[in-house]
Amino acid sequence: MINNKRVVVVLPAYNAAATLEKTYAEIPRDLVDDIILVDDASRDTTVEVARNIGISCVVTHEKNLGYGGNQKTCYDTALSRGADIVIMLHPDYQYTPKLIPAMASIIAGGIYPVVFGSRILGIGALRGGMPHYKFLANRVLTLVQNTLLRRKLSEYHTGYRAFSREVLEKINYHANSNDFVFDNEMIAQIFFAGYEIAEVTCPTKYFEEASSINLSRSIHYGLGVLLVTCQYVLQKLKIARFRKFNSE
Repeated sequence: MINNKRVVVVLPAYNAAATLEKTYAEIPRDLVDDIILVDDASRDTTVEVARNIGISCVVTHEKNLGYGGNQKTCYDTALSRGADIVIMLHPDYQYTPKLIPAMASIIAGGIYPVVFGSRILGIGALRGGMPHYKFLANRVLTLVQNTLLRRKLSEYHTGYRAFSREVLEKINYHANSNDFVFDNEMIAQIFFAGYEIAEVTCPTKYFEEASSINLSRSIHYGLGVLLVTCQYVLQKLKIARFRKFNSE
């Protein structure tokens, strides 16, 4: 807890047995009040590992719902368990849990309602092993999105995010895709609702066990990002309306 705010970490998991314990060990449990793991029908022993290391809340999907579908369950569960600040951390150890205090403090202090861990601030992305084609795509998509959304984020594609309860209750994340573009839909919703996003520099690691999508799915994701950005602009200009930008 920080500033009387209940801090909850959510772990959207899929085949994370090899890295889960290492991730969990670095979560600062003197500050974090609750840890929730949502397993998206993993084919390995993720659930068994989670229970063995002492994660108090383990939710399982009977069938794979996708990355976005997993996050929906994560946020629903966190809010139902009284979270004031929700931090989404991948259990594949690609992002360091050691940034949780900094991210939570920004929200608990009322400075920003949303905080992202950015791989692009500084020089950590390529040094950490990000494939060059992913880095280039990240830079191009971010430039397009900053231009059309009139923002200045260093990147829109990080999977390390912290949200205030207010933001999660305001945006209609249930209207979003169950696939990877869910992340970008949330950003568009956050900006559309009038909130701002802070960023902290985050080192990242790319290795065999770390989750990553292949080239074909990356292309599909990129096209989805451009579609979401266009939808945001069209709704802002009152040319069209999309359910995702309406409050629940």
